[in-house]
Amino acid sequence: MTWDGEAPRVLLIEDDAGDAVLVEELFADSGMPLGLRWSRSLKDSVAELAAETPDCVLLDLHLPDAQGLEALGAVLEHAGGAAVVVLTGLAEEQAGLAAVAAGAQDYLAKGRLDADMLVRAVRYAIQRRHTELAAAALQEGRLRAEENARLERGLLPRPLLHDNTVTVHARYRPGRAQALLGGDFYDVVQTADGTTHALVGDVSGHGPDAAALGVCLRVAWRSFVLAGAREQSLLELLDQILVAERSRPEVFATLSCLTRAAGAAEVRVVRAGHPGLIVRSRTGAVRLEEVPGGPMLGILPGVATWPGTRVPLAERDAMMLFTDGLIEGRVGDGPRRLGESGLLDIAREHTHCTHGQFADTLIRAAEALAAPSGGLADDVAVLLLEWNNPS
Repeated sequence: MTWDGEAPRVLLIEDDAGDAVLVEELFADSGMPLGLRWSRSLKDSVAELAAETPDCVLLDLHLPDAQGLEALGAVLEHAGGAAVVVLTGLAEEQAGLAAVAAGAQDYLAKGRLDADMLVRAVRYAIQRRHTELAAAALQEGRLRAEENARLERGLLPRPLLHDNTVTVHARYRPGRAQALLGGDFYDVVQTADGTTHALVGDVSGHGPDAAALGVCLRVAWRSFVLAGAREQSLLELLDQILVAERSRPEVFATLSCLTRAAGAAEVRVVRAGHPGLIVRSRTGAVRLEEVPGGPMLGILPGVATWPGTRVPLAERDAMMLFTDGLIEGRVGDGPRRLGESGLLDIAREHTHCTHGQFADTLIRAAEALAAPSGGLADDVAVLLLEWNNPS
């Protein structure tokens, strides 16, 4: 048998000098290189463990200052990731089994030891301990991932609708691997008078800080809308929230907001450095609306203005808002980006799709075009609103 990598470090905790010499001779007879230290009491062993964590501890259960499972518990408390093998007398098999049940990796009867058995026990104990630690870490990671998933899923918005005059088709794809939530955000609110309010936005950067700020802005937007803020005053408030909550002064956000009164033949759109919107008529025809806008939030705190713009919309027309993650992917393996015009070309090729299929198809087509260069690296949020006749 040979060790993989460095020779293991073994701490022998044994008060009997004769037994300690026996263990040393068995290791020497095995021909296996290892670093062996010897401690005569629990007190001394605790100091040894504090100075350096070994790979394996050989523990006699009968020490001058601790006995049985008490000694084992104290060693396990201070041993960190070390494996523990208990040394027992010939008539103490039950004590050895109890020690294994209490957390030791194995037990050995001193009177039956030989070199091969001792080395094999140490090796297997170390491997079992590594396996236990890996399994515990995996389980901890799995539980943390499940908890994070529940948290992130709970932070995704639920449209606040009072009737069935508007149908919401929302799609969200975070750019971070193993994540459900990114820096993009969206929301839909219908106020008591039947007016539909919608938002799509994008916080600069990636990671949990961007995701947290996106959630903060979304919740603030819903609160301000329900409180009656609109257009310029609404974006001024969101600008203040971003400046107060961002982790670094260079963080900014883009967004588009729309408002459509019940039965109105238009929507009001406010843009802050965000891409345009796609309008899809009831016949399937599509067009891109790039209304005038203002700067991104956080760029000119306290002085920026954001004009509201009227966009004509027929009774059963649909409007799609999206974040730039959908259009900034490369086309093939070259440097060209898809852009708004490229997205519009894709949209015109799929006028036969239903609204939900339409959103999914555009995302899949953008991903396919960007696949040769690594796919879409940024978060993607798509919000398609379909207005219906009230029933």
